[in-house]
Amino acid sequence: MAQAIIPVILSGGSGTRLWPLSRVEQPKQFLRLVTDNSLLQDTLLRLAGCTGEVRAPIVICNEAHRFLVAEQLRELGVRPAAIVLEPQGRNTAPAVAVAALLAERAATDSDPILLVLPADHVIVDTDGFLAAVERAAQAAAAGNLVTFGVVPTRPETGYGYLLSGIEQGAWSALEQFVEKPDVATAQRYLDSGRYLWNSGMFVFSVASLLAELDRHAPEILTACRRAVASARVDEDFTRLGKEFLDSPSDSIDYAVMEKTDRAAVVPLDAGWSDVGSWAALHELGDPDQHGNVVRGDVVVEDTHNSYVFSSGRSVVTLGLAGHLVVETADTVFVGRLDRAQDVKRVAEALRPAKNE
Repeated sequence: MAQAIIPVILSGGSGTRLWPLSRVEQPKQFLRLVTDNSLLQDTLLRLAGCTGEVRAPIVICNEAHRFLVAEQLRELGVRPAAIVLEPQGRNTAPAVAVAALLAERAATDSDPILLVLPADHVIVDTDGFLAAVERAAQAAAAGNLVTFGVVPTRPETGYGYLLSGIEQGAWSALEQFVEKPDVATAQRYLDSGRYLWNSGMFVFSVASLLAELDRHAPEILTACRRAVASARVDEDFTRLGKEFLDSPSDSIDYAVMEKTDRAAVVPLDAGWSDVGSWAALHELGDPDQHGNVVRGDVVVEDTHNSYVFSSGRSVVTLGLAGHLVVETADTVFVGRLDRAQDVKRVAEALRPAKNE
């Protein structure tokens, strides 16, 4: 890969689906849920084997999490190009626009390529991921705006889908973005072999992205240019100007990828998960002979197909099946594992009472 890659790590999520462990002040990307590292740290570490030149990352986060980000990068010995603080979240399109503008300003050679990654995803097969990154970088170097489409393993209704079009060798034209389907439609997508899960990860050159933002989302680009121009560097942090608040709030999918005629997709079959629920963590875990996944000081007796997490105190279960048990310093949560998607609703309902 001739063009340098700049990782752009989006670390602004709240992670309410993993309540009560994930909280507003410490969302899931900062938690050590799968390995001894946080999800943010694993996102950075898996880039170590990337072919070609990988430059210092740009990390986008909010004011409240700035010290968490700085400390977790310090633990890895990673010196970022910038830790960018948003005065208020405006979704992914403005965040990526800011990263592109900062990369453009700092570039001293050929047009660099941005590798945009959410900080809270899990990828089991690092080699498979890096091979997909190399293919995506080649497509981006040819002027395409690339997303990764995860090869589906089940008729999932919780993800958006991508319809792949004409193959171009290592990648395909992206024919259509598709909203989250019902079960029957998801099964049809799976059977067709042409639909991929929308991963929310992207690769494009700085120049290509800025050109398409100017074409399809000029209001976003204008506000972000002004916010970057008035940004100030405060110790380790780049604080965007208040003009950032003038930007429309929109995702990069809607603002650019669904409108551009240069969209491409690279299939990704590498054990990807967006860790969108406790059920997803159960799937990612190493189950015992009874299908239980446990973390922390946990003893399970006559328990089957359950996920049990302890952050400190001993947790003992007896006679459970298909349950979720999560212990934290101030909360014990017990529910059915097949209701894991409803945790977000519970967390949001309790937030005013628990100041979360």
